[in-house]
Amino acid sequence: MVEHMRDVAPFTVMVIMESCTIALTILAKTALTGGLSPFVFVVYTNAVASSLLLPFSFLYHRRERTQQSPFPFPFLLRIFFLGFTGIGISQNLSFLGLSYSSPIVVCATGLLLPSFSFFLSIILRTAKLDWGSSGCQAKFIGTLISIAGIIVVELYRGPFIRTSPVSLAHPLQLIPKHFVFYSTPDRWVLGGLLLAAANLSISIWNIIQVGTVKQYPQVMKVVSFYSLVGTIQCLVFSLCMERDINAWNLKHKRDLLLIIATGIFGSIVRCNVHLACTRMKGPFYVPMFKPFGILFATIFGTSFFTNSLQYGREKVDDVSDLKAPLLQEQEEEAHV
Repeated sequence: MVEHMRDVAPFTVMVIMESCTIALTILAKTALTGGLSPFVFVVYTNAVASSLLLPFSFLYHRRERTQQSPFPFPFLLRIFFLGFTGIGISQNLSFLGLSYSSPIVVCATGLLLPSFSFFLSIILRTAKLDWGSSGCQAKFIGTLISIAGIIVVELYRGPFIRTSPVSLAHPLQLIPKHFVFYSTPDRWVLGGLLLAAANLSISIWNIIQVGTVKQYPQVMKVVSFYSLVGTIQCLVFSLCMERDINAWNLKHKRDLLLIIATGIFGSIVRCNVHLACTRMKGPFYVPMFKPFGILFATIFGTSFFTNSLQYGREKVDDVSDLKAPLLQEQEEEAHV
């Protein structure tokens, strides 16, 4: 019974983690489509995360003692690049890509993580490859399949598979506030490329993190330090990219609640759950649950968060049909 619970409990918790991640991703897409700057969102979210992680990390490791120097230069250098790859680059590209595409594309490009890790292990020669073994062949075939899947998601022009009567009668009510899967065709491809680049950055971050934790085993302190450094990097970058001072003012209370929820969930809840599951089941257990993201994105997108769903980027005719009423209403408002 105990052994059974050790298998069921991590599986159940990881599925719940993926569902919560996708729900927050869809809510973030809704906020970004409604006018919230992705650069501002990243800064505020990481500021909340850093303010929670720093005191939490010292409480987490309060009974541990280390003989190492607290801030040696190699450690600071690793912290800088952890913040740069894990937060500064990856999160800005992720949320910018999300604003251009949809949560389903976020889930699909997330499946590239094992492929990027495989290629990086070849480039860095951290893994011995035996092309004659079935395991190596399976990794290579899986990499090709995942890349082919992303290409299909990016280039396929799909029809609406579910369009509600409300969306047909009042299309403007769904753009941009509620139709979170809406995106123009040109930006859909760009969004996918940005998300793929973000996952490449995360793969590099994983490699740096593994080496850092081996040298500095107090994991939560490492996370809190690079979270703080990454937040500062994001602030500098966002001030350069977002020149409109009004963009830093949150227009809705729901945006503030979303930022707080994302910061708490990403910095405390998900981080500790992933760490515990990795220690129990190994380093490849957590990435196994990435495919659940597409399932949850489809279920949530057609039930709780939006009224329409479409496979692939929009056809030109579909986008023209959606834009035409918008232009017509803008002209009527101008005449009034």
